[in-house]
Amino acid sequence: MTREEMLARLIAQARTEGGELITLRAVVEEASELGASRALDRLGLGDPSAQDDIDELRELLSAWRDAKASAWKAAVEWLVRGVLALLLVGIAVRLGVGDMLS
Repeated sequence: MTREEMLARLIAQARTEGGELITLRAVVEEASELGASRALDRLGLGDPSAQDDIDELRELLSAWRDAKASAWKAAVEWLVRGVLALLLVGIAVRLGVGDMLS
């Protein structure tokens, strides 16, 4: 029996019995399951290999974040090194190190 058939039978049962709490809960549960299944199918995540695809995407996203953080860290380190090198050159020029070497 498919979910659609189960939901149709529960709705029919609720109509005939006057909608007892247990029947209404079963209707809500089946409708929720059916809606979730349809939503996953529309997103392309309804097949059995979807979990593997999601896991792979999470790993890829994690690797991208790590690479981005590493690239920013390296860029800042090189920028600081460049500023410090320019500062040392400026100090050397100010002290006249070029004249001392000549």
